[in-house]
Amino acid sequence: MPDKNTYPVQLVQPDGRRVFDRAHSALVEDVGRDRLRAMYLDMVVARRIDTEATALQRQGQLGLWPPLLGQEAAQIGSAHALLPDDYVFCSYREAGVAYCRGVPPEQITPLWRGIAHSCWDADEYKMTNPAIVVGAQGLHATGYAYAAHLEGAEIATIAYFGDGATSQGDIAEALGFAASWSAPVVFFCQNNHWAISAPVRVQSATPIAQRAVGYGIPSVQVDGNDALAVLAVTRQALARARSGGGPSFIEAITYRMGPHTTSDDPTRYRTAAELELWRQRDPIDRLRRLLEREGLWDSDFEQEAAVKSDEVAARLRSATLAMADPDPMELFDHVYATPHRLIEAERGEYAAYLEGVRP
Repeated sequence: MPDKNTYPVQLVQPDGRRVFDRAHSALVEDVGRDRLRAMYLDMVVARRIDTEATALQRQGQLGLWPPLLGQEAAQIGSAHALLPDDYVFCSYREAGVAYCRGVPPEQITPLWRGIAHSCWDADEYKMTNPAIVVGAQGLHATGYAYAAHLEGAEIATIAYFGDGATSQGDIAEALGFAASWSAPVVFFCQNNHWAISAPVRVQSATPIAQRAVGYGIPSVQVDGNDALAVLAVTRQALARARSGGGPSFIEAITYRMGPHTTSDDPTRYRTAAELELWRQRDPIDRLRRLLEREGLWDSDFEQEAAVKSDEVAARLRSATLAMADPDPMELFDHVYATPHRLIEAERGEYAAYLEGVRP
């Protein structure tokens, strides 16, 4: 059944005050000073990764970058709910989740620099690489979750996607399969209000979370700029999956404060007033205000956050600039797990082309 809350779950208001919500607060009652600070640090670092990668693209060092500015609470809050054996199926914007899964900054940009088909070892970090095909990861997550269930593994999978992806057939098929076979998967929709230039109102005439109800999947809306609330509802959904309760759907209502990708100009389709409204709901500022209100903020911690984020950004930048162009023939490596006649033929044709010989 859908969550009974009329409004999205919220545990921290934009001014840092806590919200009385007995049911959801109980899910994060163990979250004290250390965890709150850790979440804040991860959010600051995620934003710094994003701004550094954006700058690298503007300087011609990356071919493309999909900014996550404004979505830090949705990513970090949900990532902190995951256990080491849980498996993440991401879209192309989850650099913050990747950082929380332990992916080193040095491994975040190879794909975006255009020197490799992927960035990191998916098995090592239990997280897939950026998926450019919109919505495909929903099917991948569902299949993996069902296979894990058949093998008796008590894990959950989580599929991240945006509001625009809910208009793709892949997500609809994934919801149907997951519901029919009780796959232990959490569908995590980051509703950032814009599918490139299409506003969310043209994606769905009803709240996106309600789409899952038609499949018999429990759903909930959460304030996606409230890291604590996101942590609570994601913990609940993941626990349900691990215990055999089947799939869940989370709609984290947030906002993309930057462009869709660095090739996009958001000023062409949204107003400055709308952007300013959401800047006042900045997820990092909100968590900082909570820390300040509860006496968990001091100048030393502020300095620690600045130093940590600068260190990560420096590692990302230096590693990106040091990435050498690969041998052109590597384009055909790792396309298939076993030799393939078509790939071998194309490899030969391309080698001849590089030698200046027409095929």
